[in-house]
Amino acid sequence: MAADCVVFDMTMDHSRSELWEILGEPARYPRFFRGVSSCDKLATDGYGAPAEYALRACLGTNAVIDHRLRTVINRRDEQLVLSGVPDTGGWVSIRLSDAGPDRTQVKIVFFKPMLRHELGASWSESDIRTWARDGLRRVSDHLAGVADTRADRHREPRGSALHVAKTLISAGILMPARPDKTLRQLRALAKWGATLAGGYGAAAARSPKAPAITDEDRELTFAQVDERSTRLAHSLAGLGVGPASKVGVLARNHSAMVQTLVACGKLGADAVLLNTGLAGAQIDDMVRRHTVVVLVADDEFTPLLRYLPDDIPLVGTGEPSDHVNTTVDELVDAGATDPLPAPPEPGRLIVLTSGTTGTPKGARRPTPGLADAAQVLSRIPLRAGDRIFVAAPIFHSWGLTALQIAMPLRAGLVVQRRFDAEATLAAIAEHRCTALFAVPIMLQRILNLPAQVRARYDTSSLRIVASSGSALPGALVTGFMDTFGDILYNFYGSTEVSAASIAGPADLRAAPTTAGRAPQGTRLGLLGPDGKPVPPGVVGRIFVGNDMLFDGYTDGAGREVRNELMDTGDRGYFDADGRLFVSGRDDEMIVSGGENVFPRPVEEVLVDLPQVDEAAVIGVPDAEYGQRLVAYVVVRPGARLDEDSVRAYVHQRLARFSVPREVIFVDELPRNQTGKVLKRVLAEGDLLEQQVDAGDAA
Repeated sequence: MAADCVVFDMTMDHSRSELWEILGEPARYPRFFRGVSSCDKLATDGYGAPAEYALRACLGTNAVIDHRLRTVINRRDEQLVLSGVPDTGGWVSIRLSDAGPDRTQVKIVFFKPMLRHELGASWSESDIRTWARDGLRRVSDHLAGVADTRADRHREPRGSALHVAKTLISAGILMPARPDKTLRQLRALAKWGATLAGGYGAAAARSPKAPAITDEDRELTFAQVDERSTRLAHSLAGLGVGPASKVGVLARNHSAMVQTLVACGKLGADAVLLNTGLAGAQIDDMVRRHTVVVLVADDEFTPLLRYLPDDIPLVGTGEPSDHVNTTVDELVDAGATDPLPAPPEPGRLIVLTSGTTGTPKGARRPTPGLADAAQVLSRIPLRAGDRIFVAAPIFHSWGLTALQIAMPLRAGLVVQRRFDAEATLAAIAEHRCTALFAVPIMLQRILNLPAQVRARYDTSSLRIVASSGSALPGALVTGFMDTFGDILYNFYGSTEVSAASIAGPADLRAAPTTAGRAPQGTRLGLLGPDGKPVPPGVVGRIFVGNDMLFDGYTDGAGREVRNELMDTGDRGYFDADGRLFVSGRDDEMIVSGGENVFPRPVEEVLVDLPQVDEAAVIGVPDAEYGQRLVAYVVVRPGARLDEDSVRAYVHQRLARFSVPREVIFVDELPRNQTGKVLKRVLAEGDLLEQQVDAGDAA
């Protein structure tokens, strides 16, 4: 049995003031001490009240525990004592004393009740001392500027053939089948490659009668998608589409869009996926810039296409009308069924960047293979034959990922043209969907539905809810999992680097704001200005290496690459357990009064306020401080809140330089079609004219 107290001391080659900057602020502990996933400072009742922290930890084999701590003693550069709330008589003391020039003795005392509640009763005295020593060594490396080699060991190596095979077998992709079906599958893949054409052709050979895609109008089997896309490809060829030519696609999520993408693959044509939120002039610019030869568009967008060159045929996805030259269904009906020859090179999918900070750019995506599917499946346990509701727009890289990952799984897709929270739950219940691909704002809209509305629909079939596209607020993570169960997965990546990291339910329970860990075949790097790995706990530039890095922008530009790792444009840090946390975009970081500040931690604090529905924070120029933070806050219906209360709340949770200098209350935040907040619109102060309703996303 462990003693009532465990005492640990260690002499470190750093001054007391240097060590106090870390050890005197428990909120920084997760970056250095394993198992401490968060230690958030809480708002206190009044000035001078002891600081309190919400500790979340998962140590050893124990479940995630939540506990509250209060500062009992806080003598700068000397001693910090923390006790539990409510007070059980236990405490942890950290004392610093001089041990020579720039040397400090650190003495830590753990009192048994704190050990039992916070560290787990199964820990021995030796375990506790090892844990403390490990954390302090990481602190020492941080202060000495030593590269975070521990984080290197937590990066996943490139997926070996054995690892890939095991993942594909586990997902049900590689499994025995009738020899004739297997032969037809292999022929389809050999002919078309790992494109959408190859994937749907192989699925048609293996499971021809299984549902491939279901929208509001129809349900098509894999065999029907294969046949209809062949007919459509023949007709598109008659309109001048051939290998390496480009077809623009301006459409919401429905079967005609998917058929068009498969048909392009059979012709070896590039499909340019246009954002449905683009203005008419932007569409015209993208069509001309990418030398589009045919444009396939939903009827609702035809009024925006009045400047389209006359020599570009306009193909509608709905009923025939005077506004289009023909429709997808008419081309399918008129097309031949003769097998098409394989193109000399596979067509590419060109995805537009989100354009949240500027003009959207086309990004050429490589063709994914089974190894790339295994990358996602190594962290998100989708299975062959799943039924996936794709709420994220397919023109966006996350919705496209759902489409591409569904192919080898022979998974049926369920889609709707526009996102509606209740309609999504109704479709999940009706079709017994096992997975949902969405963006965070969609999950927030679902969670915001009244409990009695959510209760009308049986969503027990859901095993996986996968989110990407923007940061998941911690409050949304815990609220969603408390309501629907531990089925949430957070995918962090981009059009340029594909998958960077994925957080599963266990990581999200432990650390709700984490971006997770690298999937199979991916390497993560946090680099400093010199291009070298940063020390433990330091925020660095996030670089990613895998086999799905994009081929560059269509204007010839690219991304910085160092040691086969590509710059994401984001900054972040690893915690002591190797989980990645994204601090924000490079271009969002501001320097206020000499301090580097990221908006995301401030946004996380703001949405913790019960009166706040949504919040966004940006930096603006300031004559005195260089830059200052401005918070845009959406107050919940019926709630009351003022600027002073918001600023005081943030000041109790974060450092002075993170407190917004201004708080602006708005009815809603401007978002693009994938739900990302358009911070450039906030910075331009043009909310009324440019605001996009998040309810229209997807």
